[in-house]
Amino acid sequence: MLIDYQSMSLWELLAFNAPGWGGALLSGLVLSLEIAVLGYVFGLLIGLLGAIGKLSQNLLLTDLLYCYTTAVRAIPELVLILLIYFALPNFINDVLYSFGLNGVEINGFFAGVLVIAFVQGAYATEVIRSSIAAIPKGQIEAAHAFAIPKYKILYRIVIPSMIPHALPGLSNLWLIATKDTALLAVVGLTELTLAAKQAAGASKQQLTFLLAAGMLYLLVSLLSEVLFKYLIKRTEKGQRHGS
Repeated sequence: MLIDYQSMSLWELLAFNAPGWGGALLSGLVLSLEIAVLGYVFGLLIGLLGAIGKLSQNLLLTDLLYCYTTAVRAIPELVLILLIYFALPNFINDVLYSFGLNGVEINGFFAGVLVIAFVQGAYATEVIRSSIAAIPKGQIEAAHAFAIPKYKILYRIVIPSMIPHALPGLSNLWLIATKDTALLAVVGLTELTLAAKQAAGASKQQLTFLLAAGMLYLLVSLLSEVLFKYLIKRTEKGQRHGS
């Protein structure tokens, strides 16, 4: 049965029930946010470990981390997606086959989370490193003077003190993560951008659905900005009270 999309109103095109495409766009948005959140969280963990490594006295570790952050910032995210989705499984399978083991397959969702985390980790490393460096050295020295264990210094002093310095940069990284999910359309993952492209191709209403996708991205950005502004004010207030 052919559907005459040309005669349908805007609300009918964006309806959640078929033949509208609103449900597909919403599902794509949810998938995009799932990948962005997971990639962002794992990226923060990588960034925290990377920042601690860069501030350590281990020259080999700092050199390796420098190569990592430099390479990621130089290579486009699209190339990294293709490398992880296509080249990485081939390399892993070649190694497994050489030992007589079965191969593995990396699906689009896992590849998306992996790429976002890998990229976010490089940028978060620099943001967190500079934020830790901004902490007054007297706080750390006082903690060492009281013989506080290093792991307690990390989660009781370093992390709480560096958060106000890091939040503005981390908020920008979150917005980058949400937009980078659009690149996953190249590996066939039906996130928001691909869902909008499919809807536009089927209905020939490119402007309608691409604008709808753009508006959803904009809505996510505006809500994220409100949330991060609230967090920044709260942390700054806590710093003023603690000073």
